[in-house]
Amino acid sequence: MNVLIKNIYNPFKTQCQIVRNLHVSPIYLKTQAGRYRITPKKDFPLTYEMANPPHMIASRKAWNSWNTSNVQGGLRSSETAVEDHFIRKFMIGTWHGLFVSEIIIKRQHNIIRIAGLISRTASSRKMYFLIGYTEELLSIWLQCPVKLELQTVADKKDVIFKYI
Repeated sequence: MNVLIKNIYNPFKTQCQIVRNLHVSPIYLKTQAGRYRITPKKDFPLTYEMANPPHMIASRKAWNSWNTSNVQGGLRSSETAVEDHFIRKFMIGTWHGLFVSEIIIKRQHNIIRIAGLISRTASSRKMYFLIGYTEELLSIWLQCPVKLELQTVADKKDVIFKYI
């Protein structure tokens, strides 16, 4: 017990050394948020974005919303979050079953660019209509220009990175 008290009150010890000396179970130190559980048959498909853990943001994967309103002193941070949620719900409802990846929202100055991967199951006429419809309605509702940057893939299996 004396060793434990000495290690806790020693200002020259780092936090990692203190935790190691307290003999905390490694179960408490594991973080599981944002990670997918391995299935017994390893048949659950993951995209590249899903396969990387959350602590790899900015090194191997990117944020799904790009904006500068979340910096300290930034204006409209709550409005931006609500608008991003609305945009994602609107896109999923309008492009029902066509998105095979996450919806990426990029805000630059007063332009909102929406990117994503969609499957080629719909006809080109329907795609052009949906692009114009989506850009026009979102531009009116959000009161700024909205551009869609979509890429098509032949099959949903083309975006699978690995199975777990």
